[in-house]
Amino acid sequence: MSAGTDPSRERVLGRVRRALADVPRHERPRDHRVPRDYLRVHGSRTPAETVGLLAGNLTDYRAAVHRTDTAALPALIGELLSRRGTRRVVVPSGLPEEWLAATRAERLADSPSLTARELDAVDSVVTGCALAIAETGTVVLDAGPGQGRRLLTLVPDHHVCVVRIADQVVDSVPQALERLTPTRPLTWISGPSATSDIELDRVEGVHGPRTLEVILVAGDPAAP
Repeated sequence: MSAGTDPSRERVLGRVRRALADVPRHERPRDHRVPRDYLRVHGSRTPAETVGLLAGNLTDYRAAVHRTDTAALPALIGELLSRRGTRRVVVPSGLPEEWLAATRAERLADSPSLTARELDAVDSVVTGCALAIAETGTVVLDAGPGQGRRLLTLVPDHHVCVVRIADQVVDSVPQALERLTPTRPLTWISGPSATSDIELDRVEGVHGPRTLEVILVAGDPAAP
């Protein structure tokens, strides 16, 4: 061990070297197939039960969950923004205009020129999503149409996220990974941003919105 080397680091690396002592130097991880025989879904559920599980897990993570259909969606979004006292709402590119038809809040179109400081002055953001995972209560965004940049959903204090039940809800993480593109900027959201100190005092809004509202929309997935 050289002078100045962290002994804990050397201890860990020593254990790794001993564990790999019988592995030929030419061998690489891809030379051996890794069994992928884990469960893809835990249990059997109807589509309605899957949506119920998603709603329950989202609630456990302290997200506010709302259910509606495509016809009533604009009115619900307008109500949520009004209840929040939203005066300015940032809108990602590709978000259906109809979704915000019932709000009087000023709409701020997202653009690369919008800085984190400017987004911090916005009251709310409304987005769609790539999909939602029932077993973990997770909403995934991939910067697709209607979702915007990662910064857009991490800075404003209030995030309203719309999930289409018909084509965006999956049971499990393995199912989600099959549908996501790993090269896209993926943001996995399980409830509002939160952290705890050593005494387990929960603080929300440290590195994301303090309030997450998820709207589960039933109806034609092609409709807004």
